[in-house]
Amino acid sequence: MKQLKNLKVVAVERLRADYGLVRLTDPDAPLPPIAPGQFVEVRVAGAPHVFLRRPISVNFVERDRNELWLLVHAVGEGTRALCELSAGATLDCLFPLGRGFSLPESKRVLLVGGGVGCAPLLYLGSELRRAGSESTFLLGGRTGEDLLQLDLFEKIGRVCLTTEDGSRGTQGFVTNHAAMQEPFDLIQTCGPKPMMMAVARVAKERGIPCEASLENLMACGVGACLCCVEKTTEGHRCVCTDGPVFRTEDLLW
Repeated sequence: MKQLKNLKVVAVERLRADYGLVRLTDPDAPLPPIAPGQFVEVRVAGAPHVFLRRPISVNFVERDRNELWLLVHAVGEGTRALCELSAGATLDCLFPLGRGFSLPESKRVLLVGGGVGCAPLLYLGSELRRAGSESTFLLGGRTGEDLLQLDLFEKIGRVCLTTEDGSRGTQGFVTNHAAMQEPFDLIQTCGPKPMMMAVARVAKERGIPCEASLENLMACGVGACLCCVEKTTEGHRCVCTDGPVFRTEDLLW
């Protein structure tokens, strides 16, 4: 059930110069049920040139502390303002939005992420483990500095790494890693579209079901503006409401 609430900023941790982990809480009530792959539309106050909310995927939900985490890549005025928030500030949030990843039981699942697309896989892996599945993370970046929160991923499952410059893990793209040829019951991916398309091709060749979380531009988050429409086998679908997670077999890639 969607909520429009002012959440309180617990802390903002700088994971890198251009990445901030924004930890939020609801001081008045427990957070609602949130599925891995869902996202939050955030209103950015104090940024005069930012008119639209910013969609940010849920990085993690810490139920014991009633915390919702957002991993924010500071690439523009809005996201920079979010990374500069102080503890005690409030953030106007519309959440949880969208359709998340599936959570199969007793399956071997490969979670493939690239860049900031790795963010939702942390919560996904945690929830898969709760459901009884075994997760392997395959995370890629341009350099080793792009690979964030590795200590948290390693607490959940096996972690495999790739970097384009070879500074960490296997050199090359995620599809070059040997883990892509291992037996899995399901592949779930999030990241740059070319990466997800390549992962989907490998999954199709190997006969493994695959889900992808799309990163189309989403202005409203509720299917009103139609700027995030994606072509699928069932016609045009709004990524913000029918997704962001889709079965790759349904996408016209």
